[in-house]
Amino acid sequence: MKNLMIVSTLAVLAACSPADTTDEPAAPVEVVETEAAMTAADGGPTTGTFKVTDADGKVSMEVLNADGTYTSTTEGEEPKTGKWEQKSPNSYCATPDEEGAVQKCYTETVDANGVWTSVDPDDGKSSTVERVEA
Repeated sequence: MKNLMIVSTLAVLAACSPADTTDEPAAPVEVVETEAAMTAADGGPTTGTFKVTDADGKVSMEVLNADGTYTSTTEGEEPKTGKWEQKSPNSYCATPDEEGAVQKCYTETVDANGVWTSVDPDDGKSSTVERVEA
């Protein structure tokens, strides 16, 4: 009887103690990645007003809005509008608001002298870009 009580007590204690841990995988942890804010070639924000001087000396003022739209104004011409996308600091893309227009991506760099250039993929000509403070 004494042995029966010891075995019963041990059984009760075993039932009350926490279960052994198993090697079950932990529940997956959701990793939330935040995309770093994209910058322009000069390291500044992608939005703003920019003075663009093409290879022929023609100057345009481009306003890039946070909603992904732009307006380009050149003296003596009607303003042009469209959508823009900064795929990387060195890849600026624009799609004019014209029927049949396709996106065109420009290669942008800042040289050792701090001159920001944008190369047209169609003709290889460079334009100079300057950020205009508001």
